[in-house]
Amino acid sequence: MATRGKPKAHGATAPNDETGGGASPQAGQPAQPAQPAKAQGDRVDRILAQWARERPDLDAAPMGIIGRVWRLARHTDRAVEAALAPAGLNSWEFDVLATLRRSGPPYALSPGALIDSLMITSGTMTNRLDHLERAGLVRRCPNPDDRRGLLIELTQPGRDRVDHALEVHVANEHRLLERLTAAERKQLAGLLRRWLQGFEPADE
Repeated sequence: MATRGKPKAHGATAPNDETGGGASPQAGQPAQPAQPAKAQGDRVDRILAQWARERPDLDAAPMGIIGRVWRLARHTDRAVEAALAPAGLNSWEFDVLATLRRSGPPYALSPGALIDSLMITSGTMTNRLDHLERAGLVRRCPNPDDRRGLLIELTQPGRDRVDHALEVHVANEHRLLERLTAAERKQLAGLLRRWLQGFEPADE
C-alpha cells in the first residue's frame, strides 16, 4: 500500500531541485528588479502634515528644510560636546584653539580675526580668552605690526590639547555622517555651500 505524501501548504510553490529555493522565472522572462525601499517619515514630516491639515492655504515646504537643519544642529552639537569632553575641552574652547591651530605657524591671530571667524561678540571673545589664558592654553602677546594691538597665541600645551581633540572630533564627525554615502555627502556639501553663500560672501 502506497504511503500518502504530506499535503502542500496552501499557496506554496515547489522548491527548485538545484537551489532549494522557490520557482525560477519562466524562460525568456526577465527577472523583476527589486523595488527601492520607501523612505520612512520623520518628526518633521509629522509637523508638515499637521500644518497641511490646519493651514492648507500655506506652502510650508521650507519648514521641512529649515526644521531638519535646526534639529540636526541640536543633535550634532550634543554629540560634539560628548566627544570632546574626554579630551578636556568643550565645543567653544575647541573652536578657539582649532582656529589658532589651523592658521599655521606661529599659531597666533588678532582678537578681531578670531571674532570674525567664530561669529561672536567682542565681549564674549574677551571672556573666552581670559578663561583659556588662565588654563595656560593661549597667551596674549604684543602684535609686532600694531603697537597698540595684541595677538592671541597658542601655547604648546594648547597645541597638544587641540591636536588630540582634533583627532577625536574628526572621527566623531565621520560617525555622525555614516548614514550617507560618499556621493551623498559630496552632494549635500555642495548644496549647503550654495545656500551658505547667500549669507556669507565667498572667500576671495
